[in-house]
Amino acid sequence: MGNDIRHVAVIMDGNGRWALSRGLERIEGHYRGVEAVRRVISASLDAGLQYLTIYAFSKENWGRDRKEVDGLMELFCKTIALEVPSLIEKNVKVRFLCDKSELSPDVISSLDYCTDKTAGCSGMTLLVALNYSGRAEIVSAMRRMAEASESDIDEKTVERYLYTAGVPDPDLIIRTSGEQRLSNFLLWQSAYSEFYFVDTLWPDFTEESFNRALEEFRKRKRRFGR
Repeated sequence: MGNDIRHVAVIMDGNGRWALSRGLERIEGHYRGVEAVRRVISASLDAGLQYLTIYAFSKENWGRDRKEVDGLMELFCKTIALEVPSLIEKNVKVRFLCDKSELSPDVISSLDYCTDKTAGCSGMTLLVALNYSGRAEIVSAMRRMAEASESDIDEKTVERYLYTAGVPDPDLIIRTSGEQRLSNFLLWQSAYSEFYFVDTLWPDFTEESFNRALEEFRKRKRRFGR
């Protein structure tokens, strides 16, 4: 019997390099990356996953060229508007792991629209990490616990204040493009996650690529420190 798998998280890396290697502007790679997201959502549903988390934009990404950042924010709004009907049809609930304080009103409106429209879906939950930082998430949890005057603090207490409250930790974290680091992603939640690194750039990541990662995961022996 292979490992049970409920939750996969993906660090979608390589959009910019994909575009530059083809003589295109970096934003074109992000547009092609949306197609890979669609493929992975479909593969996740076929695999019976309960949760899929994708790392869409980190707090550190604000340091990129302004034109690319503005293009990404426009892409988020366009994509959300286009994808909501399909997500509802597939019974996918969307939840954002997000610090909204640095986002524009247009982006916030798009996120709220998607959250509200898919709230009644009861199938897989898609978690989108946007303007996300694992360290900032933990700091936010500490502040909120202090504001709530929590006194009996253990791991379960902390987990209730994370963006991912109520969601099981990822069983598997996939990173594309050949890089082998977490890049400030799900630092608390990844304590016992399995990792799968692949050289494929994100726009070239296919359903078959995703299924190979799941198959590799099922072969591993998870000890959880035992």
